[in-house]
Amino acid sequence: MPDDLIYKIALSLIPGIGSITAKALIAYTGSAEQVFREKEKALRQIPGIGSILAKNIIQSEVMSRAGREVEFVQKNEVKALFYLDADYPQRLLGCADAPIVLYEKGSPFLNCTKAISIVGTRHATDYGRKMVEQFISSLAERGYHILIVSGLAYGIDIQSHKLALRNGLPTVAVLGHGLETIYPAAHTAIAREMVESNGGLVSDFLSHSPIERTNFLRRNRIIAGMSDATIVVQSARKGGSFSHRRYRQFL
Repeated sequence: MPDDLIYKIALSLIPGIGSITAKALIAYTGSAEQVFREKEKALRQIPGIGSILAKNIIQSEVMSRAGREVEFVQKNEVKALFYLDADYPQRLLGCADAPIVLYEKGSPFLNCTKAISIVGTRHATDYGRKMVEQFISSLAERGYHILIVSGLAYGIDIQSHKLALRNGLPTVAVLGHGLETIYPAAHTAIAREMVESNGGLVSDFLSHSPIERTNFLRRNRIIAGMSDATIVVQSARKGGSFSHRRYRQFL
C-alpha cells in the first residue's frame, strides 16, 4: 500500500476541491502529499485556487477520515487506484472529472483490449433480457474476450453480469456506494462470484457513504468512461441510462 495513499484520499475530501481542481493542484505541486505541505500563500498563487480554497486545504480536517479509509482498504482486500497509476482505467482518463482515487475489489483487468458497458431499465421485459443474452452469447461464441461493465442494478444490469459470468467473459460492476456493502442486497451472491472470478467491483465512493439516489447518476460517468461503447437496452427517455452525455452508442 503506497505510503502517500492517505494524502491522495484526503485530497478528494476537501470541501470545494473536485477531481479537476485536485489534478491541477497535483500538477503544480508535484504530489498529493505536497499539496498539504504547501504554504497558504503558495496555494493562492495556483490558477483557480483563491483564498477560500487555499484556506480549505490548510485548515482541512480530512486526514482522520482518510486514515479510516486506508484502514478499510487494507483490512478488506480493496485496491485503491490513483489516477496516475498504470492500472487505473486509462479510458476513464478521457473524462475530465474522472475521480483521482478509484476503489477496486476483485481482480479485473480494467485496461483490457475491449470493454463494453450494457445498461438499461430495472423493469426489463423478456424481449430486453433476450436481447442481452443473444448479444453476450454471440461475443463469447466468436471468441471475443471483452470486459462487460454494468451497474449491478435490477433488470438489464444484473442480466448482463449473470450472462457474462455464464459465458466466461470478465465483468465489472460500478457501484453507487462504498465497497463495504452491496445494493441491492439480493445481488450479493452475484457480486461475490464476480470478485472470485476474473471480474470485480469498482467505486469512487468511500466506505460507509450514505446510499442516495444521486450516487447512481454520478456513477454513470464511470460506467461510460471505462468503456469503448455503451449499449442501452430498454430505457425510458428520462431514465438513468440516459443521464450522462458520455453514453456513446445505443441499441
